[in-house]
Amino acid sequence: MYRVGSVVRTAQGLLVLRAEGEGDETEIGTMVLDDSLEKVGRVVDVFGPVSRPYVAVTPNPSVHAPGLVGSTLYARA
Repeated sequence: MYRVGSVVRTAQGLLVLRAEGEGDETEIGTMVLDDSLEKVGRVVDVFGPVSRPYVAVTPNPSVHAPGLVGSTLYARA
């Protein structure tokens, strides 16, 4: 597992994460998990500066997105 990034905000129904590194290992379609290994959603976009991009995640319907702001999310390698 590796850290995808921290949730910095929600926007238009998406979770916006700030990537931990260059985001090279995070691809569109990657399943994102919380710290208890529950499925949060899937990556739909990687954007912004190459050195530290943002990652947009579409949350699963059962996820309360605003409650995740400030949380670190993960993905399986």
